[in-house]
Amino acid sequence: MPREKGRKVVASNRKARHDYSILDTYEAGMALTGTEVKSLRAGRASLVDAFAQERNGELYLHGMHIPEYVQGTWTNHEPRRTRKLLLNRTEIDRLIGKTRESGLTLVPLQVYFSNGWAKVEIGVAKGKKAYDKRQDLAKRDAQREMARAAGRRSKGMDD
Repeated sequence: MPREKGRKVVASNRKARHDYSILDTYEAGMALTGTEVKSLRAGRASLVDAFAQERNGELYLHGMHIPEYVQGTWTNHEPRRTRKLLLNRTEIDRLIGKTRESGLTLVPLQVYFSNGWAKVEIGVAKGKKAYDKRQDLAKRDAQREMARAAGRRSKGMDD
């Protein structure tokens, strides 16, 4: 069977971009079992409460939910098990160094298939305060209103 080309997004963590300022992103592989891959290929995954953490010099993904594979039998996986992230040693060391800084955390942003391989996009993030979130919402609303006004003006419906 030929390997699929391109990038197929399985799950994205939109709330992470709302709650955190993303400073940097990394692409990591995941150590998965067979039924986890089949469940991901069916488009079933959730990153709602997921985060990455260092343990014994390795990075692990906690809280990611991949539901059990429907056709799986006794070989099925645990839906919220801890999964190892596959990165180069230099990248792991760099990420561990950044998380030891104050207030930085590793948040998964997307799970996708890249040329047939399951990948996760990890973001180095800093938590936003409530006023930052309000400021971002106000900025987004202002941008949307300007785009609407420009669209109305281009259609000749000037007020």
